[in-house]
Amino acid sequence: MITLAQITEFLGWASIINMGFLFVATLSLILMREFVATTHSQLFNIDKEQLPAIYFNYLANYKTLSLIFCLVPYISLKIMSQ
Repeated sequence: MITLAQITEFLGWASIINMGFLFVATLSLILMREFVATTHSQLFNIDKEQLPAIYFNYLANYKTLSLIFCLVPYISLKIMSQ
């Protein structure tokens, strides 16, 4: 049987991994903007003018989902265990 402490630890590590991935994705989009935009434009046949909005939407959705499903439950469990 899984314990409350194990669930808390799992959500803590999931939060760290998700925020790390979000940081790397954001940094790569900022530092390699032209390369990433050209590659995605060619791969998916999307206009380069549309890509910044798509990237922003992706990062915003990923951050929101990470907060809702990992960080908030982790904080809630940490508060409950005190």
